[in-house]
Amino acid sequence: MAALKTEIKEEDDQHENQNEKEIDNIDDSAADAKKNKKKKKKKKTGRAENAANGEEPVETPVPDENGVAEGNEDGEKKKKKRNRKKGGKTTQTDPPSLPIVELFPTGAFPIGEIQEYGANNDNRTAKDRFTSEEKKAIDRMHNDIYNEVRLAAEAHRQTRKHIQKWIKPGMTMIEICEELEGVARKLIGEDGLKAGLAFPTGCSRNHCAAHYTPNAGDKTVLEYDDVVKIDFGTHINGRIIDCAFTHTFNPKYDKLVEAVRDATNTGIKAAGIDVQLCEIGAQIQEVMESYEVELDGKTYQVKSIRNLNGHSISPYRIHAGKTVPIVKGGEATVMEENEFYAIETFGSTGKGVVHDDMECSHYMKNFDVPYVPLRLQSSKALLNVINKNFGTLAFCKRWLDRAGATKYQMALKDLCDKGIVDDYPPLCDIKGCYTAQFEHTIMLRPTCKEVVSRGDDY
Repeated sequence: MAALKTEIKEEDDQHENQNEKEIDNIDDSAADAKKNKKKKKKKKTGRAENAANGEEPVETPVPDENGVAEGNEDGEKKKKKRNRKKGGKTTQTDPPSLPIVELFPTGAFPIGEIQEYGANNDNRTAKDRFTSEEKKAIDRMHNDIYNEVRLAAEAHRQTRKHIQKWIKPGMTMIEICEELEGVARKLIGEDGLKAGLAFPTGCSRNHCAAHYTPNAGDKTVLEYDDVVKIDFGTHINGRIIDCAFTHTFNPKYDKLVEAVRDATNTGIKAAGIDVQLCEIGAQIQEVMESYEVELDGKTYQVKSIRNLNGHSISPYRIHAGKTVPIVKGGEATVMEENEFYAIETFGSTGKGVVHDDMECSHYMKNFDVPYVPLRLQSSKALLNVINKNFGTLAFCKRWLDRAGATKYQMALKDLCDKGIVDDYPPLCDIKGCYTAQFEHTIMLRPTCKEVVSRGDDY
């Protein structure tokens, strides 16, 4: 376009030279009219003067893809504030480090797996609950609570997804726990007792079924032939997600893992409002013990560990009073509307019974303990640390170290002896056997059952 503009200007100059006399005789009024016309045109366009002088019209700077506005021909640039799309979803980093609340700017977190309730004793179907306006209204009243639990569940899902692909034989158990807990704290947005980890990371191996986490100085290494149960919890305002899985490297344990996963899903399916807890246990045991696993040429029946159970959950209370057995028998207590449960099952190639063994690492303040006077100053100081950092949530010795407590062994024993704090030693079957675990947290909503911790992995 520049060359074209130059040619037109030269032709106009020649024309003006040839008709110079005629231009001199132009009527003044016509000249004035021409000036007025130019003024009007200049006001209208705002660019007429620059165009008459052969200059490029000034255009409004347009931001490039980096949010920077380009200037004139001199190459000057001006920064322009980037306009972000409202409601846009941020992508998680690898390894995950962004808090879950930043990934969901609307504040609505993913809903878990929805299951309908089974038929009631009077043979009414679950659809009766979905069509009840009263039940739907009650459901809506609890939306804030549901959303908090879903936030904790999403943090759990993303943490375990990272750990499942990161964990390798040869790592120490402390290394594994610190990686998991570090990621989980970032994702949940740890904030004192408002948000954080609900209990220490369980990483029980082989014949040890539950409640093992390494203490400081533990040099235990994860091996290729190990069967490790990763059991950890997250919470928002005391709303706890209790969820666990079994990880193996050797495929020879696949049937054991499959048996326990199937049994857990059976328990979840059987759970519901007005369902008796003993009925759930009977169904779990039937499925669990229908499996066999061959290890090193010997066949074992997978047994339900009869003295381990699922349990109800309430705010800041991981064991809220009701137990969900994984064998037949037990209490005829029923599940109730708006209750939360951890449905967990344990399978073993051993005796199917666990006992206390090894050094204790798990502790938890007694939820119902009355005021107890303390004489030792060290016990008072330790109790203050526990109240400030954990409240009635479970903790371990590593976490006491992290909270700044020192020389607390005698004080911790004193608190346990007085019943203020309960100890939870590792629970083990016979040596040489293998145990597996799967667990999910469910909400018994008025309209449906939500497996809030369900993920693509299990």
